[in-house]
Amino acid sequence: MILRPVLGDQCSHSLASLADLDPARDVVLMMEVEAECTYVPHHGQKIALILSAMRHFADELRARGVRVEYVQLDDPANSHSFRGEVARAASRLGAVGIVATHPGEWRVLEDMRGWEAATGLPVELREDTRFLCSLDEFRRWAGDRRQLRMEFFYREMRRRTGLLMDGTAPAGGAWSFDAENRRALPAGTAPPPSMRFVPDATTQAVLALVARRFGHHFGGLDGFNWPVTADEARLALGDFVARRLPRFGDFQDAMAEGEATLFHALLSTSLNCGLLLPGEICAAAEAAWRRGEAPLNAVEGFIRQILGWREYVRGLYWLRMPRYRDLNALDARRALPEFYWTADSGMRCVDAAVAQTRDLAYAHHIQRLMVTGNFALLAGLHPDAVNAWYLAVYADAYEWVELPNVHGMALHADGGVMASKPYAASGAYINRMSDHCRHCAHDVKAATGPRACPFNFLYWDFMARHAERFANNPRLAMPLATLRKMDPARVAAMRGEARAYLDRVAPEFPA
Repeated sequence: MILRPVLGDQCSHSLASLADLDPARDVVLMMEVEAECTYVPHHGQKIALILSAMRHFADELRARGVRVEYVQLDDPANSHSFRGEVARAASRLGAVGIVATHPGEWRVLEDMRGWEAATGLPVELREDTRFLCSLDEFRRWAGDRRQLRMEFFYREMRRRTGLLMDGTAPAGGAWSFDAENRRALPAGTAPPPSMRFVPDATTQAVLALVARRFGHHFGGLDGFNWPVTADEARLALGDFVARRLPRFGDFQDAMAEGEATLFHALLSTSLNCGLLLPGEICAAAEAAWRRGEAPLNAVEGFIRQILGWREYVRGLYWLRMPRYRDLNALDARRALPEFYWTADSGMRCVDAAVAQTRDLAYAHHIQRLMVTGNFALLAGLHPDAVNAWYLAVYADAYEWVELPNVHGMALHADGGVMASKPYAASGAYINRMSDHCRHCAHDVKAATGPRACPFNFLYWDFMARHAERFANNPRLAMPLATLRKMDPARVAAMRGEARAYLDRVAPEFPA
């Protein structure tokens, strides 16, 4: 008998370790373990999503005649670790070998590397073929490149897959239409609501379990509305393509009061736990464009997030781990402010993003990068604290995708491995892309004084603090030139306000 463990983010019938499964001989092992729920205090909706998806997937396998050994979280014999459960099942069932699929996270790979010693059995670890770029292919692309820019990786992936290509040329004559995708949401525009998925008995049981065991974790369960099966996920994909994709491009960077989802896909949870595959999502979007049902700027922008960013960050993660997570190029040492949990900073944009995250376990990429991430960058929050927060609060967060996006893109903690400049912005950017500022207690045009927007004085303090580091960065030449021309007394006043503010809300850790 071959034991075939399947993890919570591997709910895919095309999983490599299931390819040659013999239902008459082999056993699939699925494990709900405490450690996976608590290594960071995951949002209850993330835990509920994974447990419900696992239970539904186990039922689908059984319906196909597969024997599934399923260890529930409240099983008294549960050892609450992958290694413990694999060893227990292998012994109990008389396994002669173990076949598994490469995990998504470094810490899980380290656990898997101990399975052979724990069981005394041979362990075959297969490549995760659900991605469009293998890890070997990414390593070959990276080669000895000094800079690993997503833009060039994305072009290579377009050529390799043929997505949005007209022969050897990109469709529409350009690789990216990002410049067309930066519109603020016009007043009175009402985005269509996302689909509703009524929890069935399985999901209701999981929600009750999570409330009982993890009710003290950040976030509520009342707003749970995630697909938990592949069938539901495909309904969500179809709904997005039909109703929101056509306007996704124009407003993908917009933020608006009371609009949590806008025209976004809400598919990352299904994609990251295996209910959907990247190829089928990209194909559905491309088909909509070729049918004339969605404009090219929308479809290209959407496909770039999956074929470009998602594949790129996964490759970068495995290329640079485990040292990557320890980088702190900007020597950021301040603590995470309490308002990342309480949504009471007084900054309308921050509080909206945190409150939405609390209620839905979701915020879109601009809220993550240019609001909570931008604040963390400007304030010099310690990367470990920021990464732990992002990993804990979002339903789609796994370290392989969270760490490069936060550590590299948002915090510039990798010193430029991922991005050629830090994504630092003052309140002017948030005012341009949202209507938050008009409702805020702070004045977005003020950089000093009692009503000054913290993003403004923090921005100029950040630039002054790192002026020498970025002196030769052409992408920061303009703000640094502006800084040099400023009245020194004004700069000193802004920096003084920044220090006083940060000492109050985010004190420094000891050196």
